[in-house]
Amino acid sequence: MPHRLRYRRLEGRVAIVTGAGAGLGRAHALALAEHGAKVVVNDLGGSTDGTGQGSAAADQVVSQILAAGGEAVAEYSSVADPGSAARIVDAAISAWGRLDILVNNAGVLRDRTIPNLTDEDIETVLDVHLKGSFSVSRAAYRVMKPAGFGRIILTASGAGFFGAAGQANYSAAKGGIAGLSRALAVEGARYGITSNCLAPLAQTRLTGDAFGPLGAALQPELISPLVVFLASPTTTVTGEVFSAGGGRFARIFTAYTPGVLLNAGAGPTTADEIEAHLTEILDVDGYTVPASSAEEVMTLVGQLAGHSGPASVAD
Repeated sequence: MPHRLRYRRLEGRVAIVTGAGAGLGRAHALALAEHGAKVVVNDLGGSTDGTGQGSAAADQVVSQILAAGGEAVAEYSSVADPGSAARIVDAAISAWGRLDILVNNAGVLRDRTIPNLTDEDIETVLDVHLKGSFSVSRAAYRVMKPAGFGRIILTASGAGFFGAAGQANYSAAKGGIAGLSRALAVEGARYGITSNCLAPLAQTRLTGDAFGPLGAALQPELISPLVVFLASPTTTVTGEVFSAGGGRFARIFTAYTPGVLLNAGAGPTTADEIEAHLTEILDVDGYTVPASSAEEVMTLVGQLAGHSGPASVAD
């Protein structure tokens, strides 16, 4: 099977890609196979809103991989069904006896402004994106942990960090996925399991013509090299979120500012004091990117320990 840049580090590795029948998932599955991985192509075969199902989409991608000399099997479960997670992972174990890489990509859209969102709109999007990623990652983790190796890649979105009009359900799900990825990274560090997020900008059937003329430059295939890199056994980066699109790759990160310590040990701070120091609180100079929430807590403990008695910001 042809490969680019001799990046054959995925030889013998087994990968699952959810939602791999079209768009980003299809591009990721083909790229992983091109670089030597054996791929479970999971796709429900439904519409962009999560309704319907079929086998044609997954079968077509598998056929393309096989025709190019790779190895792949199709799997048609919905990630929204918690019971499907084990079946998706079992497909890899049954075919090749192992699982090394999981790419959580499956997604749907139910775009409406907040007043018009129905309970079903909210639940469907959360079930596929957030709960689906959680369930399949948990099932994969249970296999990866005893093996001492795993590469988990999740699909977040800029909407989960920066918001998007008409996508409150989608934004909430994608923000949750970023938090899930960080937790997986922290827990997985001792077991050789990495976890990272993509925040892709790509023209797919989900985005339609949302990007207008720019869409021609935002092909899914331009993002997949990052997936190959993050899936490699020699890549140790973990807990990161990468914005990717059109050949540009960037880091999205969560940080906290130095802030101000108000009235440490001298009783509650007042709202007036917070308002008076708001500029300092919001000042991003000297921000910190913690490795975990525990690290943030320890930073605060250190700040508080620096005050032996009642103090205020004016001290």
